Amino acid sequence: MLIQASKGQRTGQSCIKIVFDVPDVVAFRGRCRKQGLTFGPIHRGEGYAFANTRDPAKNLVQISSRKFKKQRRSLAAPPGFIPTAS
Repeated sequence: MLIQASKGQRTGQSCIKIVFDVPDVVAFRGRCRKQGLTFGPIHRGEGYAFANTRDPAKNLVQISSRKFKKQRRSLAAPPGFIPTAS
């Protein structure tokens, strides 16, 4: 996936971020480290993790488990639901 980098990027910096979806950021980061690719610290969001690095051209690269995060069950009624009187 390619996404727009943060709006705080300065001129001359990369304007995109390359994101690779991985189910286990910790394990993938460890395998990469053994092969010489180092990612920064693991950050945690609500139900997912991610870590960043840069490629040789200084493009931002991220590994993220966001695609695999478990969705919270919503208490809202599904679209089209019409309550009936009891």
